[in-house]
Amino acid sequence: MSAKALGSEFGPLARWRYAVKPASWPKLLVPCALGQAMGLAHSGSLRADGLLLGAGFTVAGLLFIVLLNDWGDREIDALKRRLFPDDCSPKTIPDAILGAGALLWAGSAAGALALCCAWLGGHYLGRPLLGPAAVLGLAVFWAYSLPPLRLNYRGGGELLEMFGVGLLLPWLNAYLQTGAVFYSALWPLPGFALLSLASALASTLSDEVSDRQGGKTTLATRSGNAVVRRAVEWLGPLGLFSYLPGAWLAGGAGLLLLSLPAVILGALHYRALRVESPAAVTLGFAAQGRYKLHLHRLIWHSGLWVALASVVGAALP
Repeated sequence: MSAKALGSEFGPLARWRYAVKPASWPKLLVPCALGQAMGLAHSGSLRADGLLLGAGFTVAGLLFIVLLNDWGDREIDALKRRLFPDDCSPKTIPDAILGAGALLWAGSAAGALALCCAWLGGHYLGRPLLGPAAVLGLAVFWAYSLPPLRLNYRGGGELLEMFGVGLLLPWLNAYLQTGAVFYSALWPLPGFALLSLASALASTLSDEVSDRQGGKTTLATRSGNAVVRRAVEWLGPLGLFSYLPGAWLAGGAGLLLLSLPAVILGALHYRALRVESPAAVTLGFAAQGRYKLHLHRLIWHSGLWVALASVVGAALP
């Protein structure tokens, strides 16, 4: 899709739809659903207000991240467009789909809305840690992409993403349901965090060359494409199989059996990922896209199955 096609021919709605990247939304919606399911498994009943506030915080936080990430990366996005004008998608600011000021204001407003959801939830549901957790979540992204830290430029951005997406967001949604900090129903978190780290690493593959020239420090720019793929392909099975001991410890053989299909489902996507891996080399943009798609399906499908298993397992006698 060209920048021109997103212009006046389709109007501002198409521009904003492109900018908010709806195809990427499961990256936060799945951990939101997983967190809500863990909370439900612990409490035994679903609070509709907790679900609505968690979804509101997640969507607002998602818009905050997506829009301000484009604002923070506008220079390196422009560099990538110059380097690969025919091999990468249009970039929101460099291709004049939306202006930098519009993204800054909209992203800031979304962040404020996310904090309002957290404040309302903390006050209304009696969740005193919700506000600080929400501030920490937005601060993690700020440290990742925006001045003065910009850790995705200095190094460590992948670990920040693992913490924010793989641990904090699902925990926050579970906390909305339960008000409890730590309990056995949180057993999926270690596996999901490892898979979130794999996703964070894989996302750097297509930007390896432009990130290196633009001064970003990622595992891809430091160690190269092959090392990143090797790390992803170790973390994938490790994350999947980490679900099984967690399920056993939390719910015994019944929960273990309920969780086993998540590993099998993930393994099918992992096999497709490995088939694609030899072609997902530096500058192999099309193959890298397919590689990441299989990884995302592995994470999202297994995560949703684990969410279902945790709820069903908790309901068993």
